[in-house]
Amino acid sequence: MGFSAFVWSCVVTLVLCGAAPFKLPQKIEPENDRPIIGILTQEVDDYMKKFGKTYIPSSYVKYIESGGARVVPIRSINGLLLIGGSVNLETSDFAHTAGIYFRLALKANDEGDYFPIWGTCLGFQLLTVLVAGENLLTKTTAENVAYPLNFTSEASSSRIFTNFPPDVHKALSQEPLTANFHHYGVTKEAFTGNEKLSGFFSVLSTNIAENGLEFVSTMEGMKYPFYGVQWHPEVNRFQWDPRYNFPHSSNAVRVSSLLAEFFVNEGRRSSHHFSDAAEESSMLIYNYNPVYMANISAYEQSYFF
Repeated sequence: MGFSAFVWSCVVTLVLCGAAPFKLPQKIEPENDRPIIGILTQEVDDYMKKFGKTYIPSSYVKYIESGGARVVPIRSINGLLLIGGSVNLETSDFAHTAGIYFRLALKANDEGDYFPIWGTCLGFQLLTVLVAGENLLTKTTAENVAYPLNFTSEASSSRIFTNFPPDVHKALSQEPLTANFHHYGVTKEAFTGNEKLSGFFSVLSTNIAENGLEFVSTMEGMKYPFYGVQWHPEVNRFQWDPRYNFPHSSNAVRVSSLLAEFFVNEGRRSSHHFSDAAEESSMLIYNYNPVYMANISAYEQSYFF
């Protein structure tokens, strides 16, 4: 089986959030207790070029592993975790590849093949571009700052937050548990004003940027199991640079854990699997060694390809 075909048959993906009634897949499969999440590699920034052409920060890998799944690094995929970063949302290889497989994921779910997607920060933004068919980003700087979430009325009945313990849900709305590292976002006004976006995703939370604009911070698909956050849940447990405002309180750690487990449990609903154990082992992230990066970046470690 070719690599791309294999990935489509075996890997789960990451994207956005919403709270309207959810259409269950036509075919209910038994739970998959060996879920594997694909993470789409991204082109390196200039300072990382000596290590490789594409990369995945290890914090995303650890985040998924902590939820009870393993990771496959994806260079040509049909399932993907869209990570944060700084590449162009319309012209980069990252954006082009994500677009191809986002459309394949839509088709799969339409055919009853359950396939979740998650996007974080840049990945969240990219998914809004893919759905809206245009770039709706506005300057909404929230750089190196942690916020509580301003929940919408849809949040309490959403798939993402419905099983949060009441005390954690309350803490998330009152304590600065979400790390933000972005200069652009989608304002609530732009989101609700775009029929494609507002018809595809529900807004679960918003926040206020430094310039006073209200931006969407959490979304969930109405029909599809697609999820996304403008903030970074993975840093709460796996990034430690003291120069950055990474939340490490007990509640911050619980939020990160609950979201990782939520998405991995979504992956358990997919029956995709490798053809044999040897092929499975050959594709896993364990075949690569992470590089120490804390002396030159906010990441502790990254994988390069």
